[in-house]
Amino acid sequence: MRPGKKYDVIVIGGGASGMMAAGRAGERGRSVLLLEKNATLGRKLDISGGGRCNITNAEFDKHAFAKHYGTAEDFLYSPLSKFGVQSTFDFFTARGLPFKVEARKRAFPETERASDVTRVLKKYLADAKVEVRTGSAVLELHAGSGRITEALTSSGTYRAENFIIATGGMSHPETGSTGDGFKWLISLGHTVHPASPSVVPLKVREMWAKSLAGVTLEPMKITFYCDGKKAFSKKGRLLFTHFGLSGPLILNSAQEVGELLKEGDVTAVIDLFPELDIAALEKKVLEAIDANKNKDLKNVLADVVPKGMSKIVPELLKLKDPKLKAHSWGKEDRKRFVHALKAMPLTVTGLMGLDRAVISDGGVPLTEVDTRTMRSLIIGNLYLTGDILHINRPSGGYSLQLCWTTGFVAGDSV
Repeated sequence: MRPGKKYDVIVIGGGASGMMAAGRAGERGRSVLLLEKNATLGRKLDISGGGRCNITNAEFDKHAFAKHYGTAEDFLYSPLSKFGVQSTFDFFTARGLPFKVEARKRAFPETERASDVTRVLKKYLADAKVEVRTGSAVLELHAGSGRITEALTSSGTYRAENFIIATGGMSHPETGSTGDGFKWLISLGHTVHPASPSVVPLKVREMWAKSLAGVTLEPMKITFYCDGKKAFSKKGRLLFTHFGLSGPLILNSAQEVGELLKEGDVTAVIDLFPELDIAALEKKVLEAIDANKNKDLKNVLADVVPKGMSKIVPELLKLKDPKLKAHSWGKEDRKRFVHALKAMPLTVTGLMGLDRAVISDGGVPLTEVDTRTMRSLIIGNLYLTGDILHINRPSGGYSLQLCWTTGFVAGDSV
């Protein structure tokens, strides 16, 4: 920085929305400084989607797309009109990174490398002549007369006409998302809803579930109950972990489960064969028995249950004789086993914390932001993007699309 230089725009945060905002502002000819406290840009982006980066969701109808954001839906029509899902496809494809679309319309880079997404954005910044300062943590923002005047950082003080805060929420704090932006925004007069994990795995009590860590079930159905009363059911893919349950089905149920936990005791039952009724499943089991009458029962049934679950068959059977042959299995025991496969009970003890959250909510309510431009309605030269905004959304590409959309609109408007 030259002594006394004043930028058109300072962007605080070098994640997905920050890089998009800075690149777009620079592309429009603005002088832009991007401040990032980490040693590198895009640290959280590099690990997103398990390193594959679920870059967006291929739902091209903006109204259908916006419905996934709950109460924020009406606020997002304008920004999605300026930079929606098709814009994201076009942006990255034009820069040599085409997408592939998988189940539930989830879009990934064809290379399946999140680092390639970061690479494209870094080149976007370079082409737009954005000045980047990494290892530069913002300590505080100075303001007066309803405007921010400068940013005090670990590497100096910087001035600008406009500021964009893109510091993210509080999921994956190890990547630098520690809620810094929330503190500044409160001091500037904004309301900030406290962060809580909204897309996060569940903790369960049962050891048999934890013993299946790494096993995936698909398709399956899970039904949640609160104080014994049915709350809701969902079908999809479930992943057992050493602490309980994860996978897309669970992650996208977590917010509802969290609300149930505030009301009472939460239990769940897993239906391992949602496509079969009791009679059809019993027939499937009988066919396996008839074809293997002289084999050990536990080995026969290990081939009936979903892959990876054979280790819990003895527990489900509760056999007094571990060497019991299939032909000696009683009718009532068989019925109990079939019913267990259709309704395996679990006790939900809580949600995992922010350190395990894929997405956290919390942040500035959209009633304090002009979402046509992403400008703050409280501070005249401040723009807000990405996870700094209080918007609930499921997993499946919706979080990153929010970053691309709000980042582009802020960079286009500033």
